[in-house]
Amino acid sequence: MAEELGLDLEELRQLQNIAKRPRVLNLINSEISNLEKLRHSAAITSNAKPEAPVTIPAPVSTSVKPVSPAVSYVTLGTFSWDQDNEKVKVYISLEGVDQDNVHAEFKPMSLDIKIHDVQGKNYRCAIPKLNKEIVPEKCKVLVKPKRIVITMFKSSRGNWPDIHYKEDKIKPSLEKEKDPMAGIMGLMKNMYEDGDEETKKTIAKAWTDARSGKGAGPLKGL
Repeated sequence: MAEELGLDLEELRQLQNIAKRPRVLNLINSEISNLEKLRHSAAITSNAKPEAPVTIPAPVSTSVKPVSPAVSYVTLGTFSWDQDNEKVKVYISLEGVDQDNVHAEFKPMSLDIKIHDVQGKNYRCAIPKLNKEIVPEKCKVLVKPKRIVITMFKSSRGNWPDIHYKEDKIKPSLEKEKDPMAGIMGLMKNMYEDGDEETKKTIAKAWTDARSGKGAGPLKGL
């Protein structure tokens, strides 16, 4: 009984420390007074020793650790490469590289190499879209004293015209295959449908003249 009253008192005192409204404080103080009397009576009745005050643990610091700044990279845009029917090799000239500081991400159509802590700098070499597909799980990176060798295995055998993907810009010109008169006729019809009364009269006259042989140009013979 006395122990429960002590815990209630301790919690009320904590509320007393944070309460600000006069009415709330009065209610808390009144309840604290009542509980103190009850606890005193319980202690006398049971001949119990006075309870030791409950120690409130010190607040634990919950400060958030500062977020590390984003890693910056120096772009390695210059490299050499060669190939055979089965694989493509990329050569990056860079000294002082630790094999453990090289992170390679291979995907079927892309390559991303990140190199950390080389004389205080970070480097990156990325090809967002390769010419053709590779087999990511077979690719590897080898660090040598003066360069990095990246070996990518082709998904299908054959020669790559370039390491980068390039769209085929040679497309058949459909316009050349169309009747040149069709475009003019379409334009005249649109002008007639969207035009005002004067425009419609002009186009209608030109159309009539063309049909009767009086006009010349694209409408003749229609």
